Amino acid sequence: MKLFNSLRNYLRKLFAAPPLPAPIPPMREHRVQCVSYAGLHNIAYTEWGDPGNPRVLLCLHGLTRNGRDFDFLAQSLSDEYRVVCPDIVGRGKSDWLQNKSLYTLTQYATDMVTLIARLNTDSVDVVGTSLGGVVGMSLASMKNSPVRRLVLNDSGPQIAASALRRIAGHLGGSKCFKTVKEAEAFVREVNKPFGNLTDAQWWHLTEHSLRKTETGDYEFAYDPGLARAFLFVNFIPDVPMWLLYDPIQCPTLVIRGAESDLLTRATVDAMQARGPRAEAVEIPGVGHAPMLMDDEQVDIVRNFLLSRRKSAVEAK
Repeated sequence: MKLFNSLRNYLRKLFAAPPLPAPIPPMREHRVQCVSYAGLHNIAYTEWGDPGNPRVLLCLHGLTRNGRDFDFLAQSLSDEYRVVCPDIVGRGKSDWLQNKSLYTLTQYATDMVTLIARLNTDSVDVVGTSLGGVVGMSLASMKNSPVRRLVLNDSGPQIAASALRRIAGHLGGSKCFKTVKEAEAFVREVNKPFGNLTDAQWWHLTEHSLRKTETGDYEFAYDPGLARAFLFVNFIPDVPMWLLYDPIQCPTLVIRGAESDLLTRATVDAMQARGPRAEAVEIPGVGHAPMLMDDEQVDIVRNFLLSRRKSAVEAK
């Protein structure tokens, strides 16, 4: 009888279904209080994955965008990372600054340092699109930087002035729409350089870019005061920021939309030859900027972030 029971228990273990992996927690929404010379303001952010995961990925969006642009990327990487996607101040669900002159790179970087402290982590990997990439470079160039890997999505240390003028042309004022569908048509037209997105992706980008006004109309969820930084855009040449790029020591990947008017191929070539000597990938059929929503683009980011190449900091 003992032999029979032992055999039965052995067979049960042998053919038992493997334990199911713990479910990945759904997206959470949080806020963190930050400081400027003018006082306090709140930054909104979404968080994906296990909140106890020590591996943290910080995703930083473009000039007038918001953290929800990264929903597809965050969901895909939430099995490997605790993914955090803030709305940079003045955008999305974050507060607007009363003093519009404080919409500066220094303020954005300071806010991200506060957020990293809130996350209680000593290091982060960073994915930054356009402006978000410049913020990422700023963080990565600092002494004792917490940035361990950096992905610059159509962003670099030399910005074409012609592209700045194009982008600045859409800032200022407060364009209103009667319906989300009407807003979507506008988003599709203005953001053609994003490439051949699906209907669902365009809708996602649109619905998370809007907020309702007191009259029931819809307007874009960013402060028109951002335009203040572009008052003299017609009188400036290309903007060099190599002082932010050259000190970077962490492994760096630059992704360029093949038709980008903001990040030139010549700049990418220079980024591969100096500073962190970035790896480079070009996305055909896309301008400024790849939205990292389809599987192919997500895999480019995933493969780089999870590769075995180590920086001097990581090797310690």
